[in-house]
Amino acid sequence: MKVREAACALCNSEWGDHWEEVDGQRMFFCCWVCARAFDHMVQEVKRRTGWEALDEVKIEGDYRGRECAAIRGAEAYRFRLRFDPETGELLVFEPIASV
Repeated sequence: MKVREAACALCNSEWGDHWEEVDGQRMFFCCWVCARAFDHMVQEVKRRTGWEALDEVKIEGDYRGRECAAIRGAEAYRFRLRFDPETGELLVFEPIASV
């Protein structure tokens, strides 16, 4: 899965040193909360789309909310989300309608 390089896969922070495997891929995160939140996001996208894997995840935004696109081949699934900053649990997950 293609994610941000040289920074946290979720929040793009360069501090920290937390590595975790998500869907069989070792990824860098600034902390365990971002790692857990990223994993929850990936699992929710897979549940909603029926995809077995994601090719890429694009993330824009911050702790107040993020707009994301999960990509698999020529398909893209766009959504908004927000996490609990202490547990990494999903608080908001809303698909963005295609135009």
